[in-house]
Amino acid sequence: MRELLEPVRTRTLLGQAIQLLASAATVVPFIGIVEIGRTLLAPGPVDSGRVWLIVLIVGVGLAARALFGFLALTVTHFADLDLQAQLRVRIADKLGRLPLGWFSRTSSGAVRKSVQSDVAELHYLVAHANVEATAAAVTPLFALAYCFVLDWRLGLLAIATLPLYALAYAWMARDMTAQMARMDAGVAKISATIVEFIAGVSVVKTFGQVGKAHRRFVDAADEFNDDFSGYIGPMLRLEAVSSIFLSAPLILLVNLAGGYWFVDSGWVEPIELVGSTLIAMVLPTALLTVSMAVHTRQQASGAAQRIVDLLGEPELPTTDSPKSPVGHDVVIEDVDFTYPPRLGVSAGVKALDGVSLRLPAGSLTALVGPSGSGKSTLATLLPRFGDPDSGSVRIGGVDVREIASSELYRHVGFVLQDVQLLSTSVADNIRLGRPDATDDDVFAAARAANIHDRILELPNGYDTIVGVGAHFSGGEEQRVSIARALLADTPILVLDEATAFADPESEAQIQEAISTLVAGRTVLVIAHRLGTITHADNIVVLDGGRVVGQGTHADLVSAGGVYAAMWASYQAGTSRQDEEIARQEARR
Repeated sequence: MRELLEPVRTRTLLGQAIQLLASAATVVPFIGIVEIGRTLLAPGPVDSGRVWLIVLIVGVGLAARALFGFLALTVTHFADLDLQAQLRVRIADKLGRLPLGWFSRTSSGAVRKSVQSDVAELHYLVAHANVEATAAAVTPLFALAYCFVLDWRLGLLAIATLPLYALAYAWMARDMTAQMARMDAGVAKISATIVEFIAGVSVVKTFGQVGKAHRRFVDAADEFNDDFSGYIGPMLRLEAVSSIFLSAPLILLVNLAGGYWFVDSGWVEPIELVGSTLIAMVLPTALLTVSMAVHTRQQASGAAQRIVDLLGEPELPTTDSPKSPVGHDVVIEDVDFTYPPRLGVSAGVKALDGVSLRLPAGSLTALVGPSGSGKSTLATLLPRFGDPDSGSVRIGGVDVREIASSELYRHVGFVLQDVQLLSTSVADNIRLGRPDATDDDVFAAARAANIHDRILELPNGYDTIVGVGAHFSGGEEQRVSIARALLADTPILVLDEATAFADPESEAQIQEAISTLVAGRTVLVIAHRLGTITHADNIVVLDGGRVVGQGTHADLVSAGGVYAAMWASYQAGTSRQDEEIARQEARR
């Protein structure tokens, strides 16, 4: 955390130094009260000139306190604005360097919390914490120093109740850090469940599962409520008791009772007792400022630690001597891949185990296998969503880890089943892979993807903003994604179940667009509908992270095994669908 705040450390120290002057000026009015009292109570005529001089000095002291306090907070607030801007740029840059696979393992709620909420919560830590801590610590010291100057007994009397409060406060703070960490984790969990629920609310309402769908949020909220109640209840009771030691009546009673003894014994003057009692009455204000800020400081410290953790996430390593592929063939050799541990999971999950295969330039290779067999994991290693633990993925004879990212994505494109469109114009969404493309190039790509006519129906055509005037169906979003891939014109393409969520009409249009897209390219496709990949040059069958068979459709069916069983199941399912369609047609 110290490194995180380093860019503004000089300015926060400057703010603290200015606050020292403000704290020193805080004592001037108390000195003025005592001196005016002495002047007024002195034998003989009142020295009015001295009285007005003291009043003037007190006024200057009050003005200096306000001015220096304002300057101190101004310096730290500008430092906070600069730090927030720097951190958001750093986080955005960091997110751009993280493996794409990291985002699939991290909820959007957690990412949003880091980028928005956590950075904003640093405001107190930078703009207020150090200045207020300085004021809370130094102002009482200056005031107490004056009490001891008046008389050492008055100094001790002014802080007589503080040790009892300090003991109670230490008891409250003994496990506050751990409790705050638990509450922060609870808030992050609630945030993630809210995002997940809102993202899927249309689907769950359609199927009447709203009650079940929001159960995760309710459970997370209940768990947080229980933790918070168990933490805050005992603290509030203890704080109520401890606050008595800083209450004005008790402090006034202790100082007046003790002060009467001191005056009666001839140790101090009555006006000195008045001054020390006033100081004793304001001392709790500084302490309460610290105590009230502890929760906010803990929250800010937790936010800072999460930002540090995010900025410390391992990036995809880059090479100082990047190479360019020669050709468009792909070789995957003896690849192992294990997903990194996640929250609550101590060990990673091994997804690929010794996988090897070759994709000749211009060929179509299909990946099939049961759910969880490693198909998507293997496919995403090609566009480098992550790096293998061992083995290599080579394009044109060059390991993808030795290819610069900008160069890699000029060679490898991908169309995933979970399409992401940006909140910008439709044209800019298609141009994403090739920003310098002309309008004619964009139109041509959209026509080839069978989405051009649909875009022209939008309020502003290609200039319509996605999510504002452009609301696409899943199949239409997929065709926009295909148009993007067509415009990028990469020689190697990864397709991840592109028709998984499409209706029959959209599926036909998507399949036609894909036929245009794959022509002449090296293609790696993941498919669950085996009927769509029977024409593939090579079908690779994965099971449990291992290659258990590969060859043409005919070879794999005749060989038996996993693929043959999957094909038989697929045919049976297709037959049932055909029979159901026939029955529906007959009813009509």
